[in-house]
Amino acid sequence: MKRVLTIAGSDATGGAGLEADLKIFEEYGLFGQAAITTIVTMDPDTWQHEVTELPVSLVEKQLLSSLNGGAVAAIKTGMLGNETIIEQIHHKLTPTYTEHVVIDPVIACKGTAQILQPKSVAGIKHYLLPKASIVTPNLIEAGILSGLGELETLAQMKEAAKRILDQGAARVVVKGGKRLKGNAAIDLYYDGDSFEELANEKIASNNNHGAGCTFSAAITAGVAQGLEYFDAVVKAKEVVYQGILHGERFNQHVGHLDHHAYFREVSR
Repeated sequence: MKRVLTIAGSDATGGAGLEADLKIFEEYGLFGQAAITTIVTMDPDTWQHEVTELPVSLVEKQLLSSLNGGAVAAIKTGMLGNETIIEQIHHKLTPTYTEHVVIDPVIACKGTAQILQPKSVAGIKHYLLPKASIVTPNLIEAGILSGLGELETLAQMKEAAKRILDQGAARVVVKGGKRLKGNAAIDLYYDGDSFEELANEKIASNNNHGAGCTFSAAITAGVAQGLEYFDAVVKAKEVVYQGILHGERFNQHVGHLDHHAYFREVSR
């Protein structure tokens, strides 16, 4: 069985972070491994996020443990904590350990302008984008990484994708999601040669906690199983669409998408 590694934060609610990644890896028939960088908790009354970074030495020990079995089919990164952790991780993103590197630049909350990880922005740009086989920012993150600020149009998404690619990433998919105006949830794929627009009708649901993590995890799993990157993105978008469509309310603040819905409703 092929092995894949997620290097990410932990979400105790089970909807996002490495918990979401491992669920998706298993559905794709992969053996998932995880190195925890941060613990994310939420205030029950306000749902304000708090990020607790693990010691760099502990992250390093996890990486040594997880990669002791040799190269893995793919590595995905999520929430990483700070520039020191990021610098440490980038040494593992080499052909010695994997052919496929999927960078989910977790900087900001979905649907808000809140920057969760300001200390990680410079590290992502310097250490991770040049190693990325593909990077998967949402609109806020794409605006930050590109230096364009708030993105509101498809034309702005295209310019952001170009600027991110110019920083070293081989491919970019900018996630428009619910934040982009209009009736369609549009994701924009760019490989340096051409743009591809992927659109689904927006779903009137707030059961989308973990959608970004799930999307990048599904891309990771797809390329690990031999799909071309664009095909992996197309399938990942459908995995997320079905997940939101069949999601369930978690509490008064958010609902989780169903990580298993695509494989239950469509794939099988």
